[in-house]
Amino acid sequence: MKTKKVAFLGMCIALSMILSFVESQIPPLAAVPGVKMGLPNIVMVFMLYKVGAKETAIVSILRVFLVGILFGTPLSMIYSLAGATLSLIGMILLKKTNLFAHVTVSVAGGILHNIGQIATACIVMETAQIAYYLPVLFISGTIAGILIGLTAAMILKRLDKMKL
Repeated sequence: MKTKKVAFLGMCIALSMILSFVESQIPPLAAVPGVKMGLPNIVMVFMLYKVGAKETAIVSILRVFLVGILFGTPLSMIYSLAGATLSLIGMILLKKTNLFAHVTVSVAGGILHNIGQIATACIVMETAQIAYYLPVLFISGTIAGILIGLTAAMILKRLDKMKL
């Protein structure tokens, strides 16, 4: 990999980690446990459109592990990895079709992230009862996905105008 690319990926990892930390410091937006904005996903959607799937996957996985080590627990890392993996696979597939805008790809990512985490929780807790929580998470994932997608699209548009 070229030095410039390594530096760019390192900055993306650092930015996504900072956004993870900032998000962890924000009081819950709703009285519902586990509902978060997903601020680090701004970086993931941006990268998916700016540099591609392979680099985005590398940054996403490294972010999950580093944030898990620094701010989380082994169990939180498992949940995050499941959500991030399913989310990224879905976003990559949707983007490849060239049929969907940034916001749609981001919303799908938000919802798939929640599905990945709930599926993991069902396995870890050995109960399917937790799946009843999915409708609430679909709503929060949709709202967060819209905001994240709009933000990433705005950043990409401004960088294109600046020819960066």
